[in-house]
Amino acid sequence: MESPVIQTVPLGFQWPTLDPFLFCVHHLDTYPAGDGRLGPAASLDGRSIGNDFEPVDGWRMYHGSHVPGFPQHPHRGFETITFVRRGLIDHSDSLGATARFGRGDVQWMTAGAGIQHAEMFPLLDDDGPNTVEMFQIWMNLPAADKMVDAHFTMLWDDDVPRHVADGTTVTVIAGRLADPTGTVEPPTPPPASYASRPDADVALWHVTLEPGATWTMPAAAGDGVARVLYVFEGDGIDVDGTAVEGSTGAVVDATRDLTITSAGPTEMLVMQGRPIGEPVAQQGPFVMNTEDEIRQAFTDYRATQFGGWPWDTPDPTHGHDGTRFARHADGRIEYADKTPV
Repeated sequence: MESPVIQTVPLGFQWPTLDPFLFCVHHLDTYPAGDGRLGPAASLDGRSIGNDFEPVDGWRMYHGSHVPGFPQHPHRGFETITFVRRGLIDHSDSLGATARFGRGDVQWMTAGAGIQHAEMFPLLDDDGPNTVEMFQIWMNLPAADKMVDAHFTMLWDDDVPRHVADGTTVTVIAGRLADPTGTVEPPTPPPASYASRPDADVALWHVTLEPGATWTMPAAAGDGVARVLYVFEGDGIDVDGTAVEGSTGAVVDATRDLTITSAGPTEMLVMQGRPIGEPVAQQGPFVMNTEDEIRQAFTDYRATQFGGWPWDTPDPTHGHDGTRFARHADGRIEYADKTPV
C-alpha cells in the first residue's frame, strides 16, 4: 500500500495551509509577572514596539505597546478561529461586543462583510509567570457568504468535548470524530461559517499522544477533502509506516483510516476541509475573490470603519478580574462557568 503521507513541510512561525484555510500560527509566549497594569514587569528596551515579533526572553509584544497583543484592526471575507490553551485574551470589537476568554476556550468569529476587533493578552498575575499559548486559524468563506453579518460564537472549555482512549486525547473543536472507540459530536460553529455546511467536512482536532500511544484517525466522510497534520510538539510520529518528524506539517490521504504511533509525548493539530476552490484575492486583513472586491473593501472601510470604534483606546482590556465572559453586540452576556445573567 502506498504511503498516506503526500507531502511534508517544516513548520515556521506561520504554518503553511491548504484551501479552505488561509493562515495558522501557534503563539507560545512565556510572559513574566505582570506590572499591575496588565503589561509585563520587564523592560521593553530594544524591542520594536508596535511590531515586536522576535521572541526575546521567550515572549513578544506583537503590536501591543504596553499590553501584548493585537490592537484595533479590521477583517472582511473570512473567519478567525482562536483556540487558547493557556492564558487569557481580551476581545473588543466595532459592534460593541467584548469578551475575556482562554484556558481551553475557543472564539470563532465570522468577519463576513466587515468588523474591527482587538485581541490583547492581559497579564493578570503580578507574582508569577503569565504564559499565553494559542492557535489562531484563518478559514476562508465562499463568495456567497463573504458579505454576511459579522458574528462570533464562544465555545467555552467545558463545552468543547475531549475524546480520551489508550493514551490519546483528542480535543474536538470542529468535525464529528468517529474512531473505533467512540463517536464525539463537535460544538456548533457560527451559523454562516463554512464549517456549518455539512459537505464542507471541516475538522479541527488537537491531539495529544502519550509515549507509545497508537491512535487510528478515521477517514474523512467523502472524497476530495484536504487534511494536514501539524506535529508541533515532540520528536515525531509514525503514520502507517511513514515517519513524520517533529516540527513538521504532513499532508495526508484523507480517504484512509490512518494508524498513528508516537515514540514519545507528542502534540499535533489536525486541520481538514473540502477546498472551496474559488479564486482568492487577499491584501492584509481582507480576503475576497477579485482585486476589484479588495479595492471595494478598502473603500468601504474608509467610509464606514465597519461600524466605527466605540472604545477610547485601540487596545482595550477588561480589568484584573479573571472571570471569562462574553458580552455580545445584542447585549446578551454569557460566562464560561454558566453563571446565570
